[in-house]
Amino acid sequence: MYRFAAFAFLLFVGVVFHQSHGIEVNVTDKDKLCLYAKLQLNFTVSYEGNQTIHTNSFKLPENATTDGSECHDNSSTLKLNFGAGHSWSINFIKNGESYHAGLVTFIYNLSDTSYFPGASSNKTMNVSRNASITDVELNTCYSCNSNEMISADQVNMTLSNVLIQAFVINGSMSENITVCAADQPVIPTSPSTTTAAPTPTTPPTPLPTPQTGNYSVESNASVCLLANFGLRIGFKLNQKYHEMNFNPVGANVFGSCGFDSSELMLESEEMIVTFTFFNDTKKFHLHTLNVTVNAGFGFNEVKTNLSLWETNIGSSYMCNKEQNSTITDQLSLYTFNLRVQPFGVQKGVFSTAEECFLDADLSFLVPIAVGVALSFLIILVLISYLIGRRKSRTGYQSV
Repeated sequence: MYRFAAFAFLLFVGVVFHQSHGIEVNVTDKDKLCLYAKLQLNFTVSYEGNQTIHTNSFKLPENATTDGSECHDNSSTLKLNFGAGHSWSINFIKNGESYHAGLVTFIYNLSDTSYFPGASSNKTMNVSRNASITDVELNTCYSCNSNEMISADQVNMTLSNVLIQAFVINGSMSENITVCAADQPVIPTSPSTTTAAPTPTTPPTPLPTPQTGNYSVESNASVCLLANFGLRIGFKLNQKYHEMNFNPVGANVFGSCGFDSSELMLESEEMIVTFTFFNDTKKFHLHTLNVTVNAGFGFNEVKTNLSLWETNIGSSYMCNKEQNSTITDQLSLYTFNLRVQPFGVQKGVFSTAEECFLDADLSFLVPIAVGVALSFLIILVLISYLIGRRKSRTGYQSV
C-alpha cells in the first residue's frame, strides 16, 4: 500500500464513488467523528429449503444502522445492522503507527423471508473470516475500489469501492490515502543482465519452544471454546523457508461458536492465525487453517478440508508432544502442549481429554517392553533348566 494526498485521489476516482450505490456512515464518540466508512457490500448466501438448496444474492441496504459500532484508543468496530436481525461487522486494531482489520462477522436470520425465501430453518447463523486490510498508516483513509471477496461456509461477501478511516483524529478526516495493493498500478521492470555472486548461507538458529497460550471464546456470557497450546508456523516464501513462533503475550483473541462450526482467531503483531472447527454430531476436527504473516513478509495461505485433531464430541483433544503437520507445500503447523475443545464446553473447563498417538505411545509401549523382557527371561530360565536337566541325566548314565 502507499500514501498520497487526498485531493489528487479524489480527482482520479471521485466519479466512481458518486456513481456507486453503497452506504456512507459516520460513527461518533462524544459528538466527535471517530470512524468513517463508505463502501459497497454484496452478499451471496446458500441455505437449505424444502428438499433443495437455495441461493440468494442481495446488497447491504443504504439505510443500515450503526448501532453497536464502537471507537476505543487501540481498537474500533464498524457494525452495520439491517433487516430482521442481520448485521455485518469488521473490527480494526491499532498497531504502533498503523492499523489493520481483524475479523469480519456476518450474522443473518434465516427466518427473514424477505432475504431468505423458502428457508426450511429459522436459525440465526454466524460466520466470521479475516479481512485483508493491513498496514494502513494512522491518520490516513484506506481506499480500495477493487472487489475483495470474503468466503465463509455458505456465504460470499464482496466488498468494493471502500473508503474507511478507522481511527479519526480530533474529529476530522485525514486528507491522506492508503491505497490497497489491488488498486496499485503494476510497473513493469526491465530484465537485468547482472548476475549476483552467490552469498554464503548459514544454517538458521533453532527457535526456542514457543510459549503456551491459554485462549477462550465466549458466547452468551459463557465460555464455548477453549484452547491451550504453543504455536509455531513454518512457511515458504520466494523459495525460502521461514519459521516463526506465535507470541501469546498481548495477542488479540476473537472467535465464534456455532452448532456446526466454531472459530478461533489469534492475532499478534507478526501474524494472524484462524482455526475453523467442524462438528459432524459425533466428532469434531480442525477443518480450515488460515495463516497471514505480516512482519514484512506478506504471506497468506488458506487450507480447507483438513481432518486434524479429530475427537469425540463431549471430549477435548490433547497432545503434549510436538506435532508437525504439513498443511500445504507452502505451510507447516507446529503445536506444543496442545489441548483444544471447540464444542460442548461445560462450566468453562475442559472435558476429559482424548490423547493423541504421540502421547499415548509410551503408555502402551512400556508394558509391552516389560512383557517382552519378562518373556525373554522366562525363556532363558527354561532353556537353562533344560540344559541342566540334560547334563544331570547324562551323568547318571555314565555311572
